[in-house]
Amino acid sequence: MKILLLNPNMTQSMTDNMAAIARAAVGDAAEIIPVTATRGFPYIASRAEAQIAGGLVLEMIAEHEGSVDAVVIAAFGDPGLVGARELFDLPVVGMAEASVMTAALLGESFAVVTFSPLMTRWYAECVCATGLKDRFKGVLTPEAAPLRLGNVQTDLRDDIVLLATTAATQDHADVVILGGAPLAGLADDIAAQVPAIVVDPITAATLQAMTLALMRSKTAKPNRANKPAAKASKGLPEPLAMAIQHGGPSE
Repeated sequence: MKILLLNPNMTQSMTDNMAAIARAAVGDAAEIIPVTATRGFPYIASRAEAQIAGGLVLEMIAEHEGSVDAVVIAAFGDPGLVGARELFDLPVVGMAEASVMTAALLGESFAVVTFSPLMTRWYAECVCATGLKDRFKGVLTPEAAPLRLGNVQTDLRDDIVLLATTAATQDHADVVILGGAPLAGLADDIAAQVPAIVVDPITAATLQAMTLALMRSKTAKPNRANKPAAKASKGLPEPLAMAIQHGGPSE
């Protein structure tokens, strides 16, 4: 089994870290194929940037469709997720949605802890899109955004632990999700210090992608009624144009 780990951010070190986490999660059961965006932003930090990245996600999946069994969109805002599921006939899983669904299975309520207050409204919107708003205790962040992302796990470790503890003890969250690619892998490191279950979104997304790939024979529906009609296009990368055309020529 091959799982495409697609990072729509341009920062290779983030991809390398998330790929290592994904490989540790699946062991020998799957091969992780990491891919990093070559256009866009070093780190997606707004809904506008996510809209742009969503198009890149579709391009990157189209380039690998047919050679992988499932896709993980390795950015917490899940850019391009809904469109990718609509267009492609393979499981596509997003970090945010996967971690929220996992949290819902592990406890009655959950919160998201992330590293920047600039993410608050966007990440809350991602949670609400899952239909689990009534079980959501909110997004907790430090007061100010970090000046750099490369060492955010080290620089903000104590803040993240405090925020996660606050989510558990004051907001009564049973589960805490660490949101954002720069925090990938931190959950295991701080779990013993937090009085709640701590979820790593990359681990959750990768394992869900693997499970859906194993269910593929029962869930594949290439002729599903709600798939977009075939359409010619102009100026798109050829793999994406072909996917939209359903194998036909583009104009």
